[in-house]
Amino acid sequence: MSTSTNKEWNAEAYHRVSTPQQALGAKVLGRLDLAGDETVIDAGCGTGRLTAQLLEHLPHGRVIALDYSANMLAQVREYLDSRFPGQVTYVEADLGKLDASIVTGPVDLIFSTATFHWVLDHDRLFAGLASLLKPGGKLVAQCGGGPNLATLRVRGHALALSEPFAAYFTDFQVPVYYAEPEETTNRLTRSGFTDITVWLEEAPTSLPDAATYREFVSNVTFHNYVDRLPAGELRERFIDTLVDYGAGDNPPFLLDYWRLNIDATRA
Repeated sequence: MSTSTNKEWNAEAYHRVSTPQQALGAKVLGRLDLAGDETVIDAGCGTGRLTAQLLEHLPHGRVIALDYSANMLAQVREYLDSRFPGQVTYVEADLGKLDASIVTGPVDLIFSTATFHWVLDHDRLFAGLASLLKPGGKLVAQCGGGPNLATLRVRGHALALSEPFAAYFTDFQVPVYYAEPEETTNRLTRSGFTDITVWLEEAPTSLPDAATYREFVSNVTFHNYVDRLPAGELRERFIDTLVDYGAGDNPPFLLDYWRLNIDATRA
């Protein structure tokens, strides 16, 4: 998943709370046109909830489950191995530093959801992805884009700069990049893609209750913030404040998601 400086995630918690990512990613799966025998890279596979759905469409194919987090790969291996024996290869790699050496032979398709925004250099990202695809191979992806989580980002940044938290965020920059459709189209063109379609989609998602929201913001939306704070009272106070803010939203516990969708073909 992450290609940030701190590449590790709480994979067990992510697997439990990532229902919003799974629901949004299922729509991307619906855009795939598969014969069933392809080799597909799941770029930023996370804990494998969507990878399992992808494999159900590939009875005679295989998936390369690629992620930068060793925790995520351990979780996805546990989740998939018994269900899809021999069909999955696991690769630990940074999406921001890809080249053709990381997989054996070019692949038919690269599928990705909820990941590309964790890569800061999208020129390098798309060049690397192109190097893994055979001519005519497809890239079908979705990530955060445009004004994604704008309300929550402003809220979290202001909280981090307030007392008593400010001392822990003096040099802090969130390792995330939400691109726009036009610049993404231009980057894909420069990287050797054609038949490019890129669009933004508003996808507001409300979580059901305070407990779910608390676990989600702690382990997904604001995990980079939370990781900066020492475990204990201060960290809990930061999370409690975020949950209180979320309870006051209309509707409560809203994630103001915007998704950047990408369909492209390797020339």
